[in-house]
Amino acid sequence: MTQVDGSPLQPRSLTHVVSAFLKEWKITLHGLRHSHASHILASNIHPKIVQERLGHSSIAITMDIYSHLMPNMQGEAAATVDGVMRAAINKRTDDVG
Repeated sequence: MTQVDGSPLQPRSLTHVVSAFLKEWKITLHGLRHSHASHILASNIHPKIVQERLGHSSIAITMDIYSHLMPNMQGEAAATVDGVMRAAINKRTDDVG
């Protein structure tokens, strides 16, 4: 990358541009980090992946911070188990009949 005049881009130039953007939009780096984690969890990415991306030392830390963003986890788990059980019952009924 170069500057508009073709000269090399200085590392501090990028820092200034990003800092100005964040200030203008009233966003912090921590806010971006939290938003990133929130969005990937909402997209059903496994919390272990989120833990690794954020660099948390344990998944417990990630879950303590972000579990409130996953209120449907118990309902989804119950629905999945219900579907598996119903499929097994239907298969057994089909095999017998």
